[in-house]
Amino acid sequence: MLLLLEAAPGCWDPNASFFGFMGITAAIVFANLGAAYGTAKSGVGIASMGVAHPDLVMRNMIPVVMAGVLGIYGLIVAVILNGKIDAKTYGLFDGYAHLAAGLSCGLSGLGAGMAIGIVGDSGTRANGQEKQLFVGMILILIFAEALGLYGLIVAIVLSQASAECGNQPA
Repeated sequence: MLLLLEAAPGCWDPNASFFGFMGITAAIVFANLGAAYGTAKSGVGIASMGVAHPDLVMRNMIPVVMAGVLGIYGLIVAVILNGKIDAKTYGLFDGYAHLAAGLSCGLSGLGAGMAIGIVGDSGTRANGQEKQLFVGMILILIFAEALGLYGLIVAIVLSQASAECGNQPA
């Protein structure tokens, strides 16, 4: 009984890994949703602009690339979190921290992807009409991408948190 009181609350909870795996799922799914939306929405703008100005299509692919990077953020966090889950030393604190990490990265990626998609769509169309808008569009895209990067940084910080449960006593 004394050993149980010395351990942190929630250590060796059999349900703890559920929250960790949900964090992995949230990171990859939401980040990929943002990447897919940003790619699709920007692609529509590029296709529309490309009808009148086919020479500008490759120049305006930047929003698609930036949206794709958001999916990579989710993959990075999912791999980091997966490496931290251990059936013998994983506690509720770890599970909650990893769920928060996955949600931070995933939902930040979703928001950034929506912003990139909207800016990429209207920005590429506007760039087709007025070439001087390109630099402004890129700056807006950089700030939208930064939102996803902030989520990645927070997720990495949260993934380092641990209750340090150790091995379960026999």
